[in-house]
Amino acid sequence: MARILKFPNGFLWGSATSSHQVEGNNIHNDWWEAEQTGKLKYKSGKTCEHYNRYEQDFDLIKKLNQNAHRFSIEWSRIEPKEGEFNQKEIEHYRKVLLALKKRDIKIMLTLHHFATPLWLAKKGGWANPKVIFYFSRFAEKVFKEYQDLVDFWVTINEPFLVYAIYSYLLGIFPPQKRNPILFLKVAKNQIAVHKKIYNVFHKLNSDVKVGIAKHNSCVEPYFSKFPLDKLSAKLARYFGNEYFLNRIKNHQDFIGLNYYFHNKILFPFFTKNENKIVSNLNWEIYPKGIYYVLKELKKYKKPIYITENGLADSKDRLREDFIKDHLFWLHKAIEQGVDVRGYFHWSLMDNFEWAEGFSPRFGLIEVDYKSMKRTIRPSALEYAKICKENQLCCG
Repeated sequence: MARILKFPNGFLWGSATSSHQVEGNNIHNDWWEAEQTGKLKYKSGKTCEHYNRYEQDFDLIKKLNQNAHRFSIEWSRIEPKEGEFNQKEIEHYRKVLLALKKRDIKIMLTLHHFATPLWLAKKGGWANPKVIFYFSRFAEKVFKEYQDLVDFWVTINEPFLVYAIYSYLLGIFPPQKRNPILFLKVAKNQIAVHKKIYNVFHKLNSDVKVGIAKHNSCVEPYFSKFPLDKLSAKLARYFGNEYFLNRIKNHQDFIGLNYYFHNKILFPFFTKNENKIVSNLNWEIYPKGIYYVLKELKKYKKPIYITENGLADSKDRLREDFIKDHLFWLHKAIEQGVDVRGYFHWSLMDNFEWAEGFSPRFGLIEVDYKSMKRTIRPSALEYAKICKENQLCCG
């Protein structure tokens, strides 16, 4: 017998994108330079041309019954040179925001999603303590321009665990450093600037909602009764999931959760998963993990929004079950008192997947990169039913 799982009234249903991944021709940031100089394998180019096609794409959001959208604003467009703000680009993003408002779609705006203005990158980027001044100045400018149009503000997407590690420890993202000291400086600066922006925004408007999009994984010991595995998992969970949030816990109105990974930790810090079902990127699909991660976040006593959750699935064979299974466990967390208020699927459309290029297909909407034709995938239609009815039918 089918079971109907109803979600709270006012629950946000949406999808997410980021500027460098969908807009195209973001020529003033560090990613673009690294692409053009051969430091990265792939070039983003015109990506999905969302910069010019946003009206069309927002019509599709509305068609898919989504009532919210998360996207990022491109810092390097608005401030292509230090201290010089481009009014034309400010007006462009105003039109983007108004286009969403016209369609009665709630807006979650991200201020930094990996890409950094080239002028700042040349000054040391996020490892330079002056980034606290530079980024907060940009944030305040944007806030004053758009505060009446934005419903939720995300300061930084996936700080620390993703951006800082991939950029300053693993050397995968620009500036492709492998320096533990710089890594620690970046983490320190990210914490400081988030707090500063939170305080500035609340001084300007006490009702503003400011948060973070934090990448947290489901972490457990490989051998549940082996003390060293348990200790390793506890340490991995603390540094990966808790360290950053603990330091900003009094400076956030909500927590944004990006959930993708399940890690079974074998002493000292090896990951050994079962990988029964994997995505095109060989990422293990483990829906129950979102339940465990949400339960861990309950202690912060903040509203939670799933700001990203998705998979690379070019044939659209797994996405429908992926969405429904994750929502089942999300609902279970809500039943047990976790204050989850929204779900943003990653991603609205296929896009430039950073160091992986264009081959991973994360979109609810398929994009033909030659013609730029958009095609709604069958899984998106199933998600649209959930969005419309605010409920999930199980069984």
